[in-house]
Amino acid sequence: MAEYYSHTHIYSLLVSQSMILLLCNWQPIWNAIIDFDPQVFIWLGDNVYGDTKRPFKLFGKERTIGPWKNAPRFIPSSPKELESRYQKAKSNPGYSRLRHTTQVIGTWDDHDYGLNDAGKEFAGKITNQKLLLDFLDEPQDSPRRNQEGVYTSYMFGPVGRQIKVILLDTRYHRDPLRSDGSVLGSSQWTWLEKKLNGPKSAITIIGSSVQVISNLSATTRPLFSLESWGRFPKERDRLFKLIADTKREGVFFISGDVHFGEISRYDCATGYPLYDVTASGLTQAVEKAVPHVFSLIVRFVAWLTPTTMRVISTNCRFRSCTYGQPNFGAIEIDWSTTPVTLKLEVRDIVGYPVTGVKFPLVELQSRGSVPSVKAGEHRRHCSLEVNLPWMIKYRLAILFYCSVSALLLAMIGLAYAATLAFRLFLHKCKLD
Repeated sequence: MAEYYSHTHIYSLLVSQSMILLLCNWQPIWNAIIDFDPQVFIWLGDNVYGDTKRPFKLFGKERTIGPWKNAPRFIPSSPKELESRYQKAKSNPGYSRLRHTTQVIGTWDDHDYGLNDAGKEFAGKITNQKLLLDFLDEPQDSPRRNQEGVYTSYMFGPVGRQIKVILLDTRYHRDPLRSDGSVLGSSQWTWLEKKLNGPKSAITIIGSSVQVISNLSATTRPLFSLESWGRFPKERDRLFKLIADTKREGVFFISGDVHFGEISRYDCATGYPLYDVTASGLTQAVEKAVPHVFSLIVRFVAWLTPTTMRVISTNCRFRSCTYGQPNFGAIEIDWSTTPVTLKLEVRDIVGYPVTGVKFPLVELQSRGSVPSVKAGEHRRHCSLEVNLPWMIKYRLAILFYCSVSALLLAMIGLAYAATLAFRLFLHKCKLD
């Protein structure tokens, strides 16, 4: 890698969360990724689906939804089946071409970990760790093969232009959802503290399979919930404090999991803005999960969902500045400019940017103090979604329940009108 740096002014990385369920030989997004010509490609999890999704069943012997649910919606696949899915992913022609020209690194999320939304309780994690590392061509003598979890770090580039990539494992040690327990576990926290206190780098990229900054679950409940560090507020505060205490500058996050792309920003944690580039996913995204005619509804809901963290720009493809079609993340550092510039983007299936930010690298240097928010005050990029007034925070649920109520009242009204018309008709028939 050092030799390659010697003749280029631009260091480019690419990040993505694939959401691959069934791999076919034709995945056009790989052409866009290869054309971007990244020096490093980073898997952020759900690289394959290592579990099986069962159909919705409201009635019957095994009910996977409803108040009387008695069977899980997701069940783990066998190690043999998971290995087969990895082999299928690895043999994809587009990905094979990328592997021959680009260094590939990565971590996992719940579906390639083995089970939807699973944490430390999942019994198959030891076997599945080996399968992931085989997929990533991790050397047999790598420390990752002997530790509990797949977290790791890399340093790229020459002195003065070094980029540290830290990939977290948000599954192996994670406590149950709603517990506000640990995400990383004690051993990984010790390791992360050591890495952030280690040799300095111009840029430090922290890869998390789930979103770090965005806390959309605070505004989408009770309709649906998303996994994120925001579901573990004590752990997220600890992460931000660690970055601040180690005086590590040039830090930003990359993440996936949510089936759409967006860029988030938080200004009130470390003395400089923290960005989180969410790219999700390569083949499966939220708009592909619904019939095409409902795409506009999905985009409207995305725009209506309250968010104080999302970066909003007139250059976004859609007004919400989220992107629900297949996408990948792109990071470019231009060392030739003064000051050095950093460009963070989410790109579509043909490689065109759909949302992004560009700023000088010096913006990610501490300004000495962390902005504060007064009680009752709400500031963009500073007030977490969970702290919004309830009328704003739950406006999506309020609109949904009001719409359902209006629909039910309309149906009742139509039924009453039809009954009244029918009775009038019978009365007329009797008179005739």
